Amino acid sequence: MSVEIVKKYFADNNIDKEILEFPVSSATVELAAQAVGVEPARIAKTLSFYTKEKDGAILIVTAGDMKIDNSKFKHFFGMKAKMLAPEDVEHLTGHAIGGVCPFGNPEHTTVYLDVSMKRFDTVFPAAGSSNSAVELTCDELEQFSGSKEWIDVCKEM
Repeated sequence: MSVEIVKKYFADNNIDKEILEFPVSSATVELAAQAVGVEPARIAKTLSFYTKEKDGAILIVTAGDMKIDNSKFKHFFGMKAKMLAPEDVEHLTGHAIGGVCPFGNPEHTTVYLDVSMKRFDTVFPAAGSSNSAVELTCDELEQFSGSKEWIDVCKEM
């Protein structure tokens, strides 16, 4: 399970944060919000897209109440947003669908953080499985994820 990848990543990087594991699924924003006990917007969902060359992944972590704004994405990345096909998710992100997160990813994966999360003191990204999460401040998320930068490529749903 890729939650083990995240646990190892945290240990290897001296990240002392408790990974929450639930007896129920947290694979969607709504399920994660119920499992954690917070409003859905505080779930930091990780959306996965192909790179221009289609040999890597772009991960965008955004607030749970947001979606990609195609024109902003195209303006920032210089290409249309194309989400990863289900068969490519685990290979390109290191995690299965429902557990994709910005930790312990392969080298060909680049993480970006959407500014929509900055309105919260803490957010809850997945931690590698469809029943896990970790509570982080935005500064911790930026530091622990090794993100490239904060961007603005989303809009409200």
